[in-house]
Amino acid sequence: MRIDVVTGFPGILEGPLDESIIRQARMKNLVEIVLHDLRNYTHDRHRTIDDEPYGGGAGMVLKPEPFFECFDELSADRSYNEVIYLSPDGELFTQKLANDLSLKNSLMILCGHYKGVDERIREKLVTREISIGEYVLSGGEIPALVVIDAIVRLIPGVLHDAESALEDSFQSEDPDHPHYTHPPEYRGMRVPEVLLSGNHEVIAQWRHEEASKRAALKRK
Repeated sequence: MRIDVVTGFPGILEGPLDESIIRQARMKNLVEIVLHDLRNYTHDRHRTIDDEPYGGGAGMVLKPEPFFECFDELSADRSYNEVIYLSPDGELFTQKLANDLSLKNSLMILCGHYKGVDERIREKLVTREISIGEYVLSGGEIPALVVIDAIVRLIPGVLHDAESALEDSFQSEDPDHPHYTHPPEYRGMRVPEVLLSGNHEVIAQWRHEEASKRAALKRK
């Protein structure tokens, strides 16, 4: 898979994309993630990517020219399954959507900032608008990291345990069960004896029951 991220602030993304599971996936060549700085597609000495909105109002809007020129350059070399714009009013990002996107070969993610982007970008370039929640952030860079992380970990070979991603919370309708690790006792708190029994059938039943309890609490 290849993911191209178009942003005016690549520094926000660089560190997180070089850590943990995403770093491992990139090193294994299971995913290629390329950042594209919008300021490289400007034509003035100030490298301007934003301007005041027509009609007045507070805040600045990202200009169309850098996005369109970047898109033209990238799409000349490959086609994209989706061109995604991160927006508070997009469709809610869910595990099902992450599953679907993880099966694609090539994605482009456009990051807005300030008051957003010129509407012509959304009308002509974007194929899918995604929101990670009903709240406003300074830009689309952090939501892009959320989407990328959720997608990449689902790519076969990224996780050492292939079943790990399939057993994550939200892959099923029930919440996840409690997890414990060493030591068996810490500050007077013991790991449930059933988990120490070695009886995998009994353990599976216990986990199912605990997940059902959590589901019942959520519905109250």
